[in-house]
Amino acid sequence: MDNITHSIIGFGVGELVHRSLPREADETSQRVRHRLLLVSCALASNFPDLDLFLTRLLPDPLGYLLHHRGHTHTALLALPQALLLAALLWLCWPSARALLQASRTARWGLAASIATGFALHLLMDYTNSYGVHPWYPFSGRWFFGDMVFIVEPLFWVAVGTPMALVMRWRFARWLGFAGLFAALMFFASKGYLGGPSVAALLLIALACGAAQWRAGADGRAGLLLALGISVGFIAVQGAASQLGRRLIVAALYQADSSSRVLDVVMTAYPSQPLCWSYISVESHEAAGSYRLRRGVASVAPTWLAPLSCPAGLVESPSARALSPSVVQFETTEGSLAQLRALKNGNCQVDAWLRFGRAPWLDMTKGELSDYRFALTPRGNFTTLHIVPAAACPQGVPGWGYPRHDLLSPQH
Repeated sequence: MDNITHSIIGFGVGELVHRSLPREADETSQRVRHRLLLVSCALASNFPDLDLFLTRLLPDPLGYLLHHRGHTHTALLALPQALLLAALLWLCWPSARALLQASRTARWGLAASIATGFALHLLMDYTNSYGVHPWYPFSGRWFFGDMVFIVEPLFWVAVGTPMALVMRWRFARWLGFAGLFAALMFFASKGYLGGPSVAALLLIALACGAAQWRAGADGRAGLLLALGISVGFIAVQGAASQLGRRLIVAALYQADSSSRVLDVVMTAYPSQPLCWSYISVESHEAAGSYRLRRGVASVAPTWLAPLSCPAGLVESPSARALSPSVVQFETTEGSLAQLRALKNGNCQVDAWLRFGRAPWLDMTKGELSDYRFALTPRGNFTTLHIVPAAACPQGVPGWGYPRHDLLSPQH
């Protein structure tokens, strides 16, 4: 997820933890604990992304691909990171240190905020199609949730509205509301959000805000409702992703029954569980080739299908309908023999393949890139320029190969 989302969720959970604990002995201690739990949970929700400082350990693009969402995004290293964050708060925040020395409740609150923040970071990163490998070094396997768009405004609205209401200063409250509304309008103006999605998000904002308002100065009903809506949204997205994947696989086999579908990468659109972007990976071992497709799938009922995908996302001059629910925009093919030879004979390619889920090999340009990011506005940040007999990069992490099923002959 993006760091704005991590921060908003961290602040919301920190606020909820604070409001769930007994009050401190005096108002000064209560205010210090309030700030401490909000700050600690928000920092913990972002702390693993400090691995961006490690990206220079390998040449581009390998440094970013293999070190971002790398070691700091593993369960094993969550504990030392949590202890480091707690130590920094202790050393750098004298009033918080005094409170923690005097209050067992504050110590439990800090532990809960930091632990929850780290867990939320890994779980939220898991929900999108980029993936995580949380059980390294016991297992280098990647896990891809394929459920939630990497920038999801529902979390901003659901959690941000009650958080704006609990701010002490009126100016800050109105600034928070204005920021949330401006974000929705920006998404809508760019075509990322359709009218029904904007209306649903405004209703969610009103519901969470009203619940928090009725709960009173020390209440938590709005925050609980926001977290419940967020969990429910993820569950709906997960079910819709699985349904969409089944529809796509069926359409792919109908289009070419001789290929073997290895993977379907599902990417959600913001606050739109009925419409999905997909990348498919298919292997044709007998022909010595593999195929990548890009397109859009709708999981809406027939009567609702015209409204499920924004027109700007599904209209393409090269669109081809594979089924009533599945549209293909582009397709490309590669050589299994060339990909496997590069994997075995080029150390940089071998390292890159520890990240690439949809390897797009363009031998005319001498490039290898991940088809998932072919349409990134600033260009495909995964592109590796293949250099024959290139020096082997040192310190390559031992992540598993996402496409091990493509790299080994299937019998």
